[in-house]
Amino acid sequence: MIAYLLILLGILLRLVPHAANMAPVAAIALFAGAYLDRRIAPWVPLAIMVASDLVIGLHDVVFYTWGAFLLTGFMGVFTLREKRTPARVMGVTAGASILFFLITNFGVWLAWYPRTFAGLADCYVKALPFIRNTLASNLIAAAVLFGVYELLARTVKKPVARKVLFAGSA
Repeated sequence: MIAYLLILLGILLRLVPHAANMAPVAAIALFAGAYLDRRIAPWVPLAIMVASDLVIGLHDVVFYTWGAFLLTGFMGVFTLREKRTPARVMGVTAGASILFFLITNFGVWLAWYPRTFAGLADCYVKALPFIRNTLASNLIAAAVLFGVYELLARTVKKPVARKVLFAGSA
């Protein structure tokens, strides 16, 4: 149930008007990796991206984008499943945002820039304004997702409510 809600949330956040790179798909991917069954968690962000890109439109670096979020899902599984302190969640979220920046802009360089060191440097420099929105949206969304989930996990005591809220989580 949670996986479907995360996918719907991610698609919605990508489809509603927003500033460039303000859709927190990496935060959703990390949350899925931390709490959902490890066999399906990494595929949550990929489902978000494929479904929403089919609506928004495909582009030259779509496989780099999808790959970056698939890796982010695995990051959640391997870095946040066992230990989820606020500092760790924020650190991994920042790392995932930087990973997305590095991977996707490498794809942009290969698709649209001269394949030289100067072209690579130019590509990354021109992409710097976008990383601020990526970091901000992912850090805010991670704080909300992880914070609300942990608060609910600590306060909801009735077995029926726990089963509904936490079905599918690890």
